[in-house]
Amino acid sequence: MRNPRDFFQPLAIGAPEPLREIPVKPSRMIHFLDFSNEKMVAKAADIATKTDILLGNLEDAIPVDRKEAARQGLIKAAKESDFGQTALWTRVNSLESPWVLDDLTTLVTEIGDQLEVVMVPKVEGAWDIHYVDRLLAQLEAKAKLDRPILIHAILETAQGVVNLEEIAAASPRMQGMSFGPADLAASRRMKTTRVGGGHPGYRVMEDPADPENPEADRVSAQQDLWHYSIARMVDACASTGTLPFYGPFGDIKDTAGCETQFRAAFLMGCVGAWSLHPVQIEIAKKVFSPPPEEVRFARKVLEAIPDGRGVHMIDGKCRRGGPPASLRPPRPPVRSIGRRRPAAGPLCRQPEARVSAAP
Repeated sequence: MRNPRDFFQPLAIGAPEPLREIPVKPSRMIHFLDFSNEKMVAKAADIATKTDILLGNLEDAIPVDRKEAARQGLIKAAKESDFGQTALWTRVNSLESPWVLDDLTTLVTEIGDQLEVVMVPKVEGAWDIHYVDRLLAQLEAKAKLDRPILIHAILETAQGVVNLEEIAAASPRMQGMSFGPADLAASRRMKTTRVGGGHPGYRVMEDPADPENPEADRVSAQQDLWHYSIARMVDACASTGTLPFYGPFGDIKDTAGCETQFRAAFLMGCVGAWSLHPVQIEIAKKVFSPPPEEVRFARKVLEAIPDGRGVHMIDGKCRRGGPPASLRPPRPPVRSIGRRRPAAGPLCRQPEARVSAAP
């Protein structure tokens, strides 16, 4: 086991120190782009104005004969385009592939000063993160970078689900995780080939009103195939101060289904999702942006309970300190987290009478 005192020490001489807090910035959508397509390279700067994160995809959907072109196209776009405030990420090839070493070596030394996050596919355990962690430190030192590049893991194998908590806590470089339903379904031998969304055969049904007539019409509802795994991912991220994301929704034409899947992930605690087509950028922006009324209410809570401690009566209801969960950054400061008072007596603060909270 690594000495905890060394956890925030650089893993290579000359590498930048690891971050102690993950930067909190808009991350409602991670837009995937194929930089082996010259038309896409030309549009990259314009697309960047519409998305929070622009990702150069090097793995799935990039044919073998275009892997190098995708890598060089990403480098060219990073050097020649102005992406403004939009974060630049990449998804490298899987760790067992013959391309990943060149992906990391070339990108970090060529555009490491612009690259914020490396997305690693098919992460199965902490050992995968440890490998990338050390390699990135060595490359950062070689490139004389002054800030560390973060790691984002994709959850898309059964073993990855089993080792979720260890993956999330494997390195201070961990920025977050994305849920990859298609490869996870294949890994589990699930009977679906859909990229996200539900399945009409995965249902529950109410008991028959008349046990003697079970063939009579009964209410049935489609269920969520991914609820358990996404909840596990959100818990692992919340416990380590990293960010959970829903991944791809493959049916581009089904905008209603996409919005429903994104909203379910948002309600469970995800901060964003992947967009595979410009139409999904707008869906993610709509779903993962807090409604104006929620922002107004958060301001009201902060004004009523500026120290974030205890609970208070606001609009006739008991409210905990701090803004609504969807407006909080990961692992917020203690002062913004409401604490329940264990002692007997009134639980809610009345507007005219302040009740102290336990320290």
